[in-house]
Amino acid sequence: MTETAADARPTRPAEADPAAGAAAPSRRLLLLMAVATGLSCAGNYFAQPLLDLITRDLHIGTTLAGLLVTASQAGYALGLLLIVPLGDVLDRRRLAVGLLAATALFLALTAAAPNGPLLLAGTVAVALTAVGAQVVVGYAAALVPDEARGRTVATVMSGVLLGGLLARTVSGALAGLGGWRTVYWVSAIPVAVMAVALHRYLPRARSTARLSYPALLRSSLSLLREEPLLRSRSVLGGLSLASYSVQLTALTFLLARPPYNWSEGAIGLFGLLGAIGVLAMTFAGRLGDRGFTQYVTGSGIVLLGGGWLLLLAGERSLLWLSLGIVALNIGQQAVLNSSQTVLYALRPEARNRLNSVFMTSFFIGGATGSALTAVVWARVGWPGVCLLGAGLAAGALAVWGLERIRAERGTAH
Repeated sequence: MTETAADARPTRPAEADPAAGAAAPSRRLLLLMAVATGLSCAGNYFAQPLLDLITRDLHIGTTLAGLLVTASQAGYALGLLLIVPLGDVLDRRRLAVGLLAATALFLALTAAAPNGPLLLAGTVAVALTAVGAQVVVGYAAALVPDEARGRTVATVMSGVLLGGLLARTVSGALAGLGGWRTVYWVSAIPVAVMAVALHRYLPRARSTARLSYPALLRSSLSLLREEPLLRSRSVLGGLSLASYSVQLTALTFLLARPPYNWSEGAIGLFGLLGAIGVLAMTFAGRLGDRGFTQYVTGSGIVLLGGGWLLLLAGERSLLWLSLGIVALNIGQQAVLNSSQTVLYALRPEARNRLNSVFMTSFFIGGATGSALTAVVWARVGWPGVCLLGAGLAAGALAVWGLERIRAERGTAH
């Protein structure tokens, strides 16, 4: 089932994207953008393996330390809602560079935080400006023709995924060398370097849109009302990340107890299996560019659901556990890439607002999945967690099925 015209055409005439006339980005520039996105968002994950060290060093309670993770998620969500839409009305290069420079500054300030409240404030500020990664992704999508958008978005988004995966491992290693502040000091430098590099190599792309900031935010909500495809993909994306996040949260609980009894370091390294999803995203992007976007979405959701069957058998088998994690990672990245590819084709002049709405729903879904996991694990254990993850994947499949039925009816009429 290849993508039909009804899947992606705008519901109203759309003005041309201001970046559409720029020269197609070279592979070197795309890799630079990928590295920039990875470094930009990595700071959101530094604190997760360091909470015990931070608690002892700053003499703060575990409640405040735990809020660091929540603060990072909340700050990023606010940035998606309040900052990313600006990419539709401002010079995208200047916005991306400014956000990366701000991230570098806030990383340094976080490293120097003398107490818990200032560390919490720094964490929120880092997360708020880390959405520069999403501005860069939207920028990359605007620089290429439709037939190359899938693999271009996949290349740049791979930086976001690797940044999140590697941040935890690097954070623990650097903290072992010089304390928890070291990772923030060290990471501020390459982020600042990336800001300079983007300023030098990105072409200018100032939008022709003329909207006040309040009108810009209102228009994001209008897009959600006016575009059925944005609504369905937002719900689908939220459910898919909720299913995937169940595994992220429950895996630590499972591996820390018999029969595995793994250390925290071993659990962290095992999580690097998720890097396979980066390769899957690139492959999914190429399939999407060949007209198979809908197949990629459907296959990704099926892999999500099937992965939970493998994970159920993985309660006492490392082989099945590994295969299940690989299936979930491939499925999740396929859904993410295909959804962004479909949405970026809707309205070229509103790509940042479309991405803002979609990614906000996406991360809300992830946070909900993590919260549900803690409750289900405490009451039912691993089998209940697997049922929860599979149920969320089934919900995503139902939403996609309804989207396909609506698209087919629209084509028939």
